Amino acid sequence: MDVDLTAGQRRSVVRVVPPARPRKLAKVPFVELADGRLQGVVSSGSDIERVYVSSITSGSHAYHCSTNNNRPCGGLRGAPCKHLHALVDEAVLQYGVPRVARYLRVDADDVQIGVELIWRLNGRPEPTPAAVVFSRFLRHLAYLELPGSATALPELHWFPATGAGH
Repeated sequence: MDVDLTAGQRRSVVRVVPPARPRKLAKVPFVELADGRLQGVVSSGSDIERVYVSSITSGSHAYHCSTNNNRPCGGLRGAPCKHLHALVDEAVLQYGVPRVARYLRVDADDVQIGVELIWRLNGRPEPTPAAVVFSRFLRHLAYLELPGSATALPELHWFPATGAGH
């Protein structure tokens, strides 16, 4: 099978898409579109030591929110809780409404903000494991603790450099 790849497809780096708008990381330190879900880590509003892993499944719009040790969020009462609202709002800041809507498979041509997007969801609560998302979040935090170096990290060989010496 002969496949003609463009120069960009032959490289082991990917283009980094800048955030649609700047985000503040205190409330939602981690948000991603991965594993068929919009998912992330949301800080608790009442306990500085507690975080919630929140997710919305693409297509079915099933949603879940629990602490990092799988205790269900008390705000899930037949509708998305405040953590899910915060997750959607931050995803919209990070990726923009069109990309988040496409990923979740929501018709959102006239949507401008996250709360309008969440109103379009027609899912129901459905438990999903928090461990994978929380583990990825912790791994990202571990990279922040590494000292600055120009030496490549083997597990990040695919990550694009932002300039000389980075």
